[in-house]
Amino acid sequence: MITKIAPSLQPSESWQSELARAIRDPDELLCLLNLPSSLLEPAIRSARRFPLRVTQSFLARMEAGNPNDPLLRQVLPLAAEETLNNETQSIETPSNWGQIDPVGDTEAMASPGLLHKYQGRVLLVSTAACGIHCRYCFRQYFPYQQANPLGTQLPATLAYLNQHTDVHEIILSGGDPLSISDNRLAMLIKQLAAIPHLKTLRIHTRLPVVLPQRLLAGELDWLNASRLSVVMVVHINHPREINEEFRQAIKCLQGRNITLLNQSVLLKGVNDSTNCLIELSHKLLECGILPYYLHQLDKVTGAAHFEVPISTGHHLIEQMRAKLPGYLVPRYVQEIAGQAAKTPLYI
Repeated sequence: MITKIAPSLQPSESWQSELARAIRDPDELLCLLNLPSSLLEPAIRSARRFPLRVTQSFLARMEAGNPNDPLLRQVLPLAAEETLNNETQSIETPSNWGQIDPVGDTEAMASPGLLHKYQGRVLLVSTAACGIHCRYCFRQYFPYQQANPLGTQLPATLAYLNQHTDVHEIILSGGDPLSISDNRLAMLIKQLAAIPHLKTLRIHTRLPVVLPQRLLAGELDWLNASRLSVVMVVHINHPREINEEFRQAIKCLQGRNITLLNQSVLLKGVNDSTNCLIELSHKLLECGILPYYLHQLDKVTGAAHFEVPISTGHHLIEQMRAKLPGYLVPRYVQEIAGQAAKTPLYI
């Protein structure tokens, strides 16, 4: 039986207030989950490199007393992060771990915070703020202070977009773009929609998962107030991340003509089993979300302990294909710096 932490969210509490109450102290996290004190010192050391952050809502879905809980593993700083190279290297996992920019973001920066990697689309790193800090995050070393596209550099961002008429899609990423206020997002999208050749707005977010109150208490009319087609890609790695509060939050998007997709990262000890991924696909469909991508882990410093061999990923996809309709099998891909698109790992 799973004993979970009761959520402390009050019905009248704003999403900003809950976001501000996110847990940042490793000692507090371990105490709330009744975890061994032996985890504390490594967590403190690793959190100096990349701070701990987890919302009360996400915490409430974790199993107390279980240091291997798949949701906890995604956010708990571990001693393994101090090992730069994967100790179980093979021909599939050469010694190229420990990169601070494994996907080539800085090389693709067309203007501060605006990444132009792929033909026809650009990505706006709209904020550094996130609801939680995922320990495998490939942007944990991103130079956010030098890249503030929504501040004084916004005119340069808009000028670049106006000049590049071959760009049809703009992707809001971060950080998490839904950590930005509704008013500010509404103003930004109004400016983007005024660029005639832009057709699609894509939003990549984990906030509806880790902070469902963002949708439940937000003013969301900006999502369908412009002429742009809207695609929202949520980031869910494990079926237990989908709870009733998340289901209710996603219902807030129904009727707004938004395409809902999911992308996951294949993570050792989190979702590296066929049953887990199949259950996730089924639960996503129940919420009106289609599984889009299953990403091979990016080789960012401190995340080697999460790596799953590509051969294992192949096997998982083969099993999913045998047991699921095609629309419930995500595309298994890897982002390789300098490539013209994401690289398919299973064809």
